[in-house]
Amino acid sequence: MSNKKFVDFIGDFIRHHNLMNVDGCYLVALSGGADSVALLTVLLELGYKIEAVHCNFHLRGEESNRDEQFCKTLCAKKNVPLHLAHFDTKEYARLHKISIEMAARDLRYHYFNQLCRDMKAQGVCVAHHADDQVETVLLNLIRGTGIDGLVGMQPKNSSIIRPLLCVNRLQILNYLSSEGQNYVTDSTNLVDDVQRNVLRLDIIPQLEKVNSAFKRNILRMTDNMQEVRTAVNTQLESVAKQARACFDEVDSKIIYQLHPLLAYPSPLVLFHYILSPYGFNRSQLKEMVTHAVAFQHASVETGLWKNDKYVAIISKTQLEVVARQVFDMPFEPLLMPEPGLYRRDDLACLIKEFDGELKVVRSASMITINADKVVFPMVLRRVKAGDKFIPYGMKGHKLVGDYLKDAHVDFVARKHQLILTDGKDQIIWLVGHRIDDRYKIEKEGTPRVLTVEIINSNHQDS
Repeated sequence: MSNKKFVDFIGDFIRHHNLMNVDGCYLVALSGGADSVALLTVLLELGYKIEAVHCNFHLRGEESNRDEQFCKTLCAKKNVPLHLAHFDTKEYARLHKISIEMAARDLRYHYFNQLCRDMKAQGVCVAHHADDQVETVLLNLIRGTGIDGLVGMQPKNSSIIRPLLCVNRLQILNYLSSEGQNYVTDSTNLVDDVQRNVLRLDIIPQLEKVNSAFKRNILRMTDNMQEVRTAVNTQLESVAKQARACFDEVDSKIIYQLHPLLAYPSPLVLFHYILSPYGFNRSQLKEMVTHAVAFQHASVETGLWKNDKYVAIISKTQLEVVARQVFDMPFEPLLMPEPGLYRRDDLACLIKEFDGELKVVRSASMITINADKVVFPMVLRRVKAGDKFIPYGMKGHKLVGDYLKDAHVDFVARKHQLILTDGKDQIIWLVGHRIDDRYKIEKEGTPRVLTVEIINSNHQDS
């Protein structure tokens, strides 16, 4: 392939996948190695506006400094702005208890994303090529994978752009040689001491002895699996959309009805599609499906699964996902010794004696109650196990938890439910729902009346 054909081939790949536009500004991750140098050179030749970014991880002594100096010289020669970052990678790995390789990846991509936002760049171009794709798919197979792992790396993933996935390492080296463009070599890539290098130096050459078209066949498989994934995901999204009962960005909450999820031919695949983006692992997903199926045939407890960022809850009819910080958000009881306005964060409670024409009010945010029945101080608090009240219009006591379940209130809302009590710790109001029948305004006579209003709350009318 001639240099012109090489460059045009990459240009066609970029346009076919809509990776870049001529009016945008892009960052190029420049290590100084052959792949990133070729990427920088090709994008300049294609006329894209680019700036380079180099990370010095200080892992290879003078070789790391050599790479940095090479990038400075190259960018100065090509008149490309260069952004430099220095990291104490070993200390970061120690503090976060992760491998050096994972630490370098975390630091690199965090910096790329931050710089991209600061510069309002359209994306970060990285130099992964077809041989990297083959290695990635094999690594995924070794670790255990599904369709996503067999698809491998995507030409574009969020802000990360891979224009060289259409060419292999040999083509890159031939291009640089024809251009007379030098580069640096990372000596650690020549040692088979990490998984990827073992594949590159030992395993793949052996597989090519079995079938010389091995790499080409793997790449063809990734294309086929991409088509399969697109078809499957389209169907999964259709089912998920039908089952989605609630999506609340304010409370970081999403709710699905269980029946259509369990009616799908493979509920585990559907659960994976819905929940893996929230960080739940396969073991948790299998437990969820088993629990959900058991719920349909027997009375079992509500299931709860947590990770660092999210909580998944399965009840008899619903799958609920909520942000961990929302789920765990505490609420300190609000003590109100007399009528007045009381505030906490974005919530306020206004208690005042009634003045004016008597009118009974019962809404999600305001009630009128018989003041003669109230013993101060009032307390606004979260519901707790065993709380019970006499719902307005009823005769006997009912557990608050049972009332909320009968009203089809979801698990997280039940957990966060607020109640208003008086000085005897007797429930006056299940906020957003009903008052206790004992505090109602009687038709006979004109009792003293209190109004209680919750301001800036998200409780719904019942």
